Amino acid sequence: MIDPSLNSEPHPWHRYVALGDSFTEGIGDPNPESIGGNRGWADRVAEELARGQASFAYANLAVRGRLLQQIIDQQVEPALALHPDLVTISAGGNDLLRPGGDPDLLATRLDAVVGTLAASGATVVLFTGPDVRETVLGSIRSKTAIYNENLRTIAARHEAVIADMWALRQLVNPQMWSSDRLHFSPLGHHTIAAMVLDTLAVRHTLQPLQPKELPARTWREARSEDFVWAREYFVPWVLRRLRHQSSGDGVFAKRPEAAPIFGPGMPPGAAD
Repeated sequence: MIDPSLNSEPHPWHRYVALGDSFTEGIGDPNPESIGGNRGWADRVAEELARGQASFAYANLAVRGRLLQQIIDQQVEPALALHPDLVTISAGGNDLLRPGGDPDLLATRLDAVVGTLAASGATVVLFTGPDVRETVLGSIRSKTAIYNENLRTIAARHEAVIADMWALRQLVNPQMWSSDRLHFSPLGHHTIAAMVLDTLAVRHTLQPLQPKELPARTWREARSEDFVWAREYFVPWVLRRLRHQSSGDGVFAKRPEAAPIFGPGMPPGAAD
């Protein structure tokens, strides 16, 4: 958490728009008090940015399952129409999961998008992918590393900000991931939100949270959990790929318009 005594000036942003896929939509962090039923790191960041900012507004255009080109085609123009002064975009992760996902080709597409967003005058925040070596996503670790280096080049070219999840070593803890092992848990989303705010040098109230100690598991218990995970999450995911379906089919952006932020992290009257 940024010490308020280190920065007495309010942050410069008044209109924040988040673009992306399930990560930015907040999947893995369910909350019935949040619009769309999921909170996530972006909502948590917006809650902190809204404190003491009477004119602050927030839109979240992210939809689960979206590929990079879909995000470009469906979210960039609506985002620019909202005239944001802060934009976060996390895209390409779903592409890397697919056979033939090329981190260099993806970076070429994203470069033009970041240039367009930056040319609008908005501060643009990009996310490196996390180090997935200890997760079920470990097979794409090398592609993620290449994509991350491309993202750093894009950020330097367009004076964008890098929110570095690869360097966020806390994310290697299994408790940072949800039960589907593909998305972040509430603890993971909280940790990422604090990192984003620290990267932007914004004072915030998010305290570091420590994972709870887990009881030791027997080999049989571990295998049983793996079986349940495969049945409930992995097999349906594979079937959607084979049927050319997406978890985001029929799902729309949870916050398509920039509006004041209210939610579980906002005290009464905080956004007034």
